[in-house]
Amino acid sequence: MRAFPGWIACIAVAATLSPAQVVSGSLPLPDVYLVTIDTLRADHVHCYGDDLIQTPALDSLAREGIRFAQAFTPSPITNTAHTSILTGLLPSVHGVTDFAVPLAKTYPTWAELLKQNGYQTAAFIGAVVLDSRTLAPGLDRGFDYYDNFPSDSGQGKHWGQVERRGDDVVHRAEAWMAAHPKAPRFVWVHLYDPHDPYEPPPPYSQIYKDRLYDGEIAFADAALGNLLRYLKREKRYRNALIIVVGDHGEGLGEHGEQTHGIFLYDSTTHVPLLIKLPTSGESIEPAMAQEGKVVAAQVETTDILPTVLDLLSIPPPSAFGGRSLSGYFKEAKESDRVVFGETDYPLSFGWAPLRAVREGGFKFIEAPRPELYDLVQDPAELTNEYEPWNATVKHLRTELASSPMRPPHVSSSTGTASSATLSQLRALGYLGPGDKKTSTNVPEFSSLPDPKDKIEEQNLLHSAMMSVDQGRSSDARLSLEKVLQLDPDFPPALRQLGELEFNSGEYRKAADHLERARKTHPDDALAALYEGQALDRLGDLQGARKALEAAVTQSPANLDARLLLAHIDLKSGDRVAAQDQFEAVLLLNPANRDALLSLVEEHLEDKRFADVVALLEPRVKDASVSVDELKLLGQAYESLGRTADAKKVRAQMETLQRHR
Repeated sequence: MRAFPGWIACIAVAATLSPAQVVSGSLPLPDVYLVTIDTLRADHVHCYGDDLIQTPALDSLAREGIRFAQAFTPSPITNTAHTSILTGLLPSVHGVTDFAVPLAKTYPTWAELLKQNGYQTAAFIGAVVLDSRTLAPGLDRGFDYYDNFPSDSGQGKHWGQVERRGDDVVHRAEAWMAAHPKAPRFVWVHLYDPHDPYEPPPPYSQIYKDRLYDGEIAFADAALGNLLRYLKREKRYRNALIIVVGDHGEGLGEHGEQTHGIFLYDSTTHVPLLIKLPTSGESIEPAMAQEGKVVAAQVETTDILPTVLDLLSIPPPSAFGGRSLSGYFKEAKESDRVVFGETDYPLSFGWAPLRAVREGGFKFIEAPRPELYDLVQDPAELTNEYEPWNATVKHLRTELASSPMRPPHVSSSTGTASSATLSQLRALGYLGPGDKKTSTNVPEFSSLPDPKDKIEEQNLLHSAMMSVDQGRSSDARLSLEKVLQLDPDFPPALRQLGELEFNSGEYRKAADHLERARKTHPDDALAALYEGQALDRLGDLQGARKALEAAVTQSPANLDARLLLAHIDLKSGDRVAAQDQFEAVLLLNPANRDALLSLVEEHLEDKRFADVVALLEPRVKDASVSVDELKLLGQAYESLGRTADAKKVRAQMETLQRHR
């Protein structure tokens, strides 16, 4: 048999051998491929027991690698779950518990760790929810290339603007790999297709016409199959470490949850995990082979990164939430690990966050109305056996208390996002950080509503967001009105109804809904912004200014509110106040063209030509400089008598116009 180098020893070693007994060989470092399939329940995959669906690519990896039958995610939300995969940390430890929250630089990522060890790195994402410039800042750290989405707002678009089909994502990855053939490389491919709305393309839309969620899974599997075939054609498959994992599952109506994010039941936390180990290309003794192995032990997705580092002999960071899975590759007795789950997403609705622990065949969920399930007798988690004096409850509560998980922050989210970004987020069915109700700023989260009592409202709100994205305004309005029948003062519904009326041109109705939202929660900066927009359209400049000033007070970095406030100041004749707002916007974002051009025009009117030059001259060498900026700079040069500079700018402007 062929000898293996030290890094592969812990992969190939049999139960009777130790890494020290394996003689070092010459096999090169393997390529590493991480494929995350969004919203993928384990029990909707063929190799996990679903005979109603065909998933040949996933099944092939199960035959040729290791299938973990009981793998769980610590979070049912896409960007939080992925951050845990990419850092090996629980959500409340790495801190990315909401959209647009930056990953702290103190936590190294998978890509950073492999890049430091000679890997080329690239990431290809299937949804804007993982865009590193907006909703997932910091996830691009360590990647030589991170395939973000177009930066323009793209209103009215979905495919290519907020979501990419799996075959498109794989095609992009293959193009990059073809241009970067040097080994070793780490490539992350994110397939978003199973996420709702469930719209598989033909023929999957016909084959699974009564089970469109399964159709999306089958299509994602086909995209994965394309990727695997490409690696085989390029002879990069055998000596590759390939990990395929779901980031979280989908409720599909179980426990009343249509989608995911609110609850911590297995429907949204049990995910498939498949690992194909690298091989030398030569025959391996049966005792060394791992093909078709099934690990029944309970593990967590935070264990994946420690496993990869272990297999590559890369020293791990000082702190990891997970532990290497390599011990399960040997013929050793398997033992379950304690796994944790947490979701702060209910806070976006003003409801209590949840924490869970799974151990010894039981799951305990800490909530305003706590839950305990005997998973052996009740795998569907239908019978709550919680009693405060129960010994199992006491033990699992102790496990939660001693876990690395941290309590949710009581302050509002540190994540910020523009209105355009929030619109993209809602197009994917999520509320953003700005949607959070400030009623969450309370000392005891147990005093907040239990999500179990509010799931119908969440389903309706989610349905409304999907209807808006698909252009079905009347359906969205109906869903939101049903929410308000259940809770007349529910700010997310009032705010979304206000936005809906605004976009329909019903500015008076919009302002009324948004005013109601702000009366319930005066600190709601997003509602204040939208109310200001509606009142501006109604010509109520005084009312608009009052609402926008409230928005800026609550959210000083809200550029949309500051810009509109500045333009209202101009309409009111207060040019000094307007200039102050434009300058504030440029301090927060020097590249904001609206504020820049508006301030330049103000300076030109005041004949402050030197100030115009100071603002625009640094932009001349920027590739994104616009014709308008060059034109205004030329005017300032002419006024200052700098005719040679004005001539150069005019020439640059003419060149720019020809090429555009």
